[in-house]
Amino acid sequence: MSVRCFINSSQPPQAKGRGSQINPPNRFLPVLYEQDFEQLEYDTEYLEGLRHLPTKYYPDHSLSLVMENQSPDIGFRYSVNPYRGCAHGCAYCYARPTHEYHGLSAGTDFETKIFVKERAPELFRDWLARDQWSPEVIVFSGVTDCYQPAEKQFELTRSCLKIAAEARQPISIITKNALILRDLDLLSRMAEDRTIAVNVSITTLQQELTRTLEPRTSAPAARLRTVRELSQAGVPVNVMVAPVIPGLNDSEIPQILEAAADAGAQTAHYILLRLPYTVKPVFLEWLERTRPDEKTRIESRIRACRDGNLYTAQFGKRMKGTGTIAEQIGKLFRVFAKKHGLDQSLPALETKHFRPPLPTSGQLRLF
Repeated sequence: MSVRCFINSSQPPQAKGRGSQINPPNRFLPVLYEQDFEQLEYDTEYLEGLRHLPTKYYPDHSLSLVMENQSPDIGFRYSVNPYRGCAHGCAYCYARPTHEYHGLSAGTDFETKIFVKERAPELFRDWLARDQWSPEVIVFSGVTDCYQPAEKQFELTRSCLKIAAEARQPISIITKNALILRDLDLLSRMAEDRTIAVNVSITTLQQELTRTLEPRTSAPAARLRTVRELSQAGVPVNVMVAPVIPGLNDSEIPQILEAAADAGAQTAHYILLRLPYTVKPVFLEWLERTRPDEKTRIESRIRACRDGNLYTAQFGKRMKGTGTIAEQIGKLFRVFAKKHGLDQSLPALETKHFRPPLPTSGQLRLF
C-alpha cells in the first residue's frame, strides 16, 4: 500500500531550460511527497530559485562499466554509459525511468541530478585487458548521452576513447551533441583503423521545437555540422531520426534525410516514439504545456501506432509501431532514404587488430 503525503495544492513555477516541469511519482516508493507552493506565494527568492534549477553531480561508485544487452531488437550486445541521468532533458527520453532505481524521479530529477562514474576509464581498461574478452563492438551510450554537458567537465568519454584507440577496440557512438567534435583527433585516428562509427540523432530541423523538446542539446544546425566534420575526417556516420513522433515531426523526415545526405552521412535509420513507464506523464505534460492545440491530434496518432495504447513493450514492434500510420511513416522513410542514398549499412568495424591494453595493475601478460 502506498501512502500519499499531501503537502501541496498548486503548481511550482516553470524551471527554465528543462524538458520536464514535473517529478512524477516513483513507482518503487511507497510514499509520495508533494510540496505546498500555495504557502510560498510571497517567497520570491525561493520561487526564483525553482525557476533556475542547477544541475548537480554525484559520484557513482559502480564496480562495472560494460553492460551486456539482452533485448533481441537492439542491434548491439555491449554498451558503456559513463553517466546516469542526462542534462539534455529530452521530454521523450526512454531512459528516464532508470532514475527511479535510485529513489529519484524520472522527471526533473533525471535531468538535474546526474551520477558520474568517475572510475569509468580504469574499469574500461581492465575490462578490455581481461583474458576472457573476445573483441566485438561496444556502444557509447546505449542509455544516456555520453556527450551530454557533464562530459565537458569530466571527460570520461574521451578518457575511455583514448583506451579504445590504444587497444584498437571497435566503438560505436550514439549522440546528439556537437561536443563530440572536441575528440575529432581520436576519432579520425580510430577511423584509420576502421574501429569507429558515429550515430548522430537529429529529431527535427526546427530550432524552436528543439529548444523545448530537447532543451540542452545542440541545435539542429550544429548537429548537421557535426555530421559534416566527422564525415570529412573519414568517420562513418549514421543519422538517427529519433524519435519520430507521429503528428509532430514525421512530416520532417524528407527534409532531415536530404540535409543528412548533403552533410555527408552514409546511412540513416529511425525509431518511433517510445513512452514506457514514467516517460508517458513527462511527455504528455510537455505536450499539454507546449502544444496544447495539437495535443489531441498527436496523442491520437501515437495511439494509432500502438494498437490504441500510448506504448507497447513487445519486442519487434516497440521500435517501429503497427497500423496504417506506422506503415506510412516506414514507407516515407524508406523512399527518401533510398532517394538520398542512405539505405545502406555502415561498413563493419574491425576487430582483428585488437590488442589488450595494459591493465591498471600494471601486470604484463606472459603470452
